[in-house]
Amino acid sequence: MTSPRKRSAHVIGLGLIGGSIAKALHREGWSVTGTDLSESTVSSALADGVISGDVPSDNVEVYFVATPTQGVAKVVQAILDTRVDSTFIVTDVAGVKGSIVKGIDDPRFIGGHPMAGSELSGWSGSRQDMFEGCTWVLTPTAATSADSFATLTDVLRSLGANVLPLDHERHDRLVAMASHVPHLIAGALMNEATTIAIDDGALLQLAAGGFRDMTRVSAGDSAIWPDLLIENADAVVASLDAIKERLITFSALISSGNRTELRSQLEGAGQARRALPGRGLPVDDLLTLRIPVPDRPGVLAQITALASELNANIYDIEISHSVEGQPGVLLLTVGRSDSARLSSELGRKDMRATIVTSK
Repeated sequence: MTSPRKRSAHVIGLGLIGGSIAKALHREGWSVTGTDLSESTVSSALADGVISGDVPSDNVEVYFVATPTQGVAKVVQAILDTRVDSTFIVTDVAGVKGSIVKGIDDPRFIGGHPMAGSELSGWSGSRQDMFEGCTWVLTPTAATSADSFATLTDVLRSLGANVLPLDHERHDRLVAMASHVPHLIAGALMNEATTIAIDDGALLQLAAGGFRDMTRVSAGDSAIWPDLLIENADAVVASLDAIKERLITFSALISSGNRTELRSQLEGAGQARRALPGRGLPVDDLLTLRIPVPDRPGVLAQITALASELNANIYDIEISHSVEGQPGVLLLTVGRSDSARLSSELGRKDMRATIVTSK
């Protein structure tokens, strides 16, 4: 009896994120090939048995582009130009999506961004469990195939990730505050502490847990950040300006001795921090919505964009295609608390959603 053929993927860029993708796919039983500008990195990946070679096979299902941001669009387009069939998906992991997504109008490409990382770098820092519990953003467009989106979602979920669909503009605006600005603040704090320590070395001996936690990300790979920050300049600068105003407010409250307002500000921050959403929801807190939709481009992007506007995370997606002349059915698994709002808003868009079952 012939054993089933392994699923096949190709990873371009075997650094921290690309290497972790390769290791996670290998763990899940995929046949993985990969390339990197560093020959020693490719040699390490081969020696570790994670990749079987550096030339993708003809039956690669998913290409992961994990190159520096500025080169992503060119690499993606080269893959799309090389293969004329539609039996594969190309995705990327860049931390800025606007310039990439707007420049590639092809149903075989879906922009992506795993919200994962480490203070380590390169192949040696990559881990097969890097994406366990992380949020992995996908940025579908009107050109995105519903089948491709569902397939890629299933692949990413098998790596342990929670998939969150966002339009590329919203992604870039939100990630500026969630990722880019924290890295800059950590860098600024670390640089200032280092400057003070030149005259008084005791400072760094006083660096306790809070300081170390807050500055940990500044030890990451600095080479990736200039591209990310400059590509997302408008959102990053706006976020920095907003943070600057909050720091000015704190300074004024301290100078004026306003203990009551200081405590109020800090208590509000503490409550917000404790209310941050966890990595996932228990099964009992999930519901599935059944949404009849026409089989046409753009429907999936419309629905996922609406979900993201409502901050409703999509935990699973399934598609039942139509027979000729009939609408298809989209099954979305969402949090119980989000289901009523999402169902109501879909109704306003003339898309009737009914609850099928809890999962």
